[in-house]
Amino acid sequence: MDRGVRATGESGIASAAPSAGPAARAWARPRPSARTKDTLQSCDLPGGTVAKAWTDPEYRQRLLEDGTAAIKELGFGGAQGEHIVVVENTATTHNVVVCTLCSCYPWPVLGLPPSWYKDPAYRSRVVREPRAVLSEMGLDLDDDVQITVRDSTSEVRWLVLPERPAGTEHLTEDELVPLITRDAMVGVAKVTAP
Repeated sequence: MDRGVRATGESGIASAAPSAGPAARAWARPRPSARTKDTLQSCDLPGGTVAKAWTDPEYRQRLLEDGTAAIKELGFGGAQGEHIVVVENTATTHNVVVCTLCSCYPWPVLGLPPSWYKDPAYRSRVVREPRAVLSEMGLDLDDDVQITVRDSTSEVRWLVLPERPAGTEHLTEDELVPLITRDAMVGVAKVTAP
């Protein structure tokens, strides 16, 4: 079993995910160059939501307690965003989102899902061997970091509140927004300081 790995569905109940051993097919996804379409623009909700949570502790608490309502405070919601649960990545806990059945994704928050998110290889492998898939996607986590795989469904969409990078404490909400990527809010990347 992959050390430090849990898989959860909408109930949030964890179960051990068996390791699949070496991958039958190498996972590959194009890595975006700096500030491409994978980087959220300042007018986009997700970057603003994360930046607000990083700079406003009361909003952060509301976002983690009721993601749908907190996101709605900023004027966003709608179909496929009726029930959004936000989970937080920390130095010791890392969440990654997948939809094992199809491609359930919080469209009103993150826009269209990327092609790799819908790929059957990602959908099946990230549950069995998340540490390996994340590494293949460019995210290497320490062995002591607990990985939890969140399985989105038609009823519940998961969203990750990425860990705020060290060295950004002096940045304002508006200055933080351009650093935040969609991939970090799915859990396949971390936000990096400028």
